[in-house]
Amino acid sequence: MKFVEFTHFGSPDVLHLADRVAPVAGAGEVLIHVHASGINRPDVLQRKGWYPAPSGASDILGLEVAGVIESGDEQALLQAGLQLGDRVCALVAGGGYAQWCVAPIAQCLPVPEGLSDVQAASLPETLFTVWSNLMDRGRLAAGETVLIQGGTSGIGVMAIQLAKVMGARVLATAGSDEKCVACVALGADAAINYKTHDFQTEVARLTDGQGVDVILDMVAGSYVAKEVQSLREDGRLVIIAVQGGVQSEFDAGLLLRRRLTVTGSTLRPRSVEFKAAIAQACFSLVWPHLVSGQIKPVIHSVFAAEEASKAHALMESNQHVGKIVLTWEST
Repeated sequence: MKFVEFTHFGSPDVLHLADRVAPVAGAGEVLIHVHASGINRPDVLQRKGWYPAPSGASDILGLEVAGVIESGDEQALLQAGLQLGDRVCALVAGGGYAQWCVAPIAQCLPVPEGLSDVQAASLPETLFTVWSNLMDRGRLAAGETVLIQGGTSGIGVMAIQLAKVMGARVLATAGSDEKCVACVALGADAAINYKTHDFQTEVARLTDGQGVDVILDMVAGSYVAKEVQSLREDGRLVIIAVQGGVQSEFDAGLLLRRRLTVTGSTLRPRSVEFKAAIAQACFSLVWPHLVSGQIKPVIHSVFAAEEASKAHALMESNQHVGKIVLTWEST
């Protein structure tokens, strides 16, 4: 099979197509003939040598795919309501940038009716991450207000839409006026250009000084102090990435006085059982919104697999709104 290889860490141009024997599905797994592969920030970090694959995971980049089930554990497939030949999208711990990919059956979901393979490939990593952190850890409830940092990232565009259909008021940040317009078009009630406005000041203004109930943060670093200040009583700050650095200083007294929660997580190293529970929650509670069109995959760019280096360069430029996806049609 063809796959995207890098033999040493470095810039996007280390990525190139190579050949390798296709993997074989084991118990509880399927082999997917991949039509499209989603690109995510952890792929960039792994390419740079900053985010190694978990023990036992494929060394090939890629955390989400869409395609057709080619082979696998047929008894487990039957129990999951799937069969050979079904179109599925899947969350994987690695191996997604390839023509064939092995995935746990419990992390496979049928492609929502009406969606293309490219659209489906943009869902698993983003949606599972948003659900696990915004809904499970953040406990976002209808009627609450959430601040989503980086509203036009792959995570951000999904978080805005999911929070909105769940009945929350949504504030988002973005790095340009044009991106702020995109956030509002996706359903955000207000968007803050963090390059021209202080988000803490704007949150206070937009909430009449009350603050927000939940913050979904991909920056950390110096943002944490302002985010703690921006939470109302019993507020929850959920950190899912540390693009701004791992060191933070904040007023711990506010945690006591306002009964705040600061938490965070990474999804990739979690167990199949943990991810399976998220898959079932998403299938039950989010899939209907995907079918109805209330939640829509937002695709910024599609690249042929041999152009993976260009796709990574685009992601690092931060010029995209939504997801970047590779396709395998021409290989």
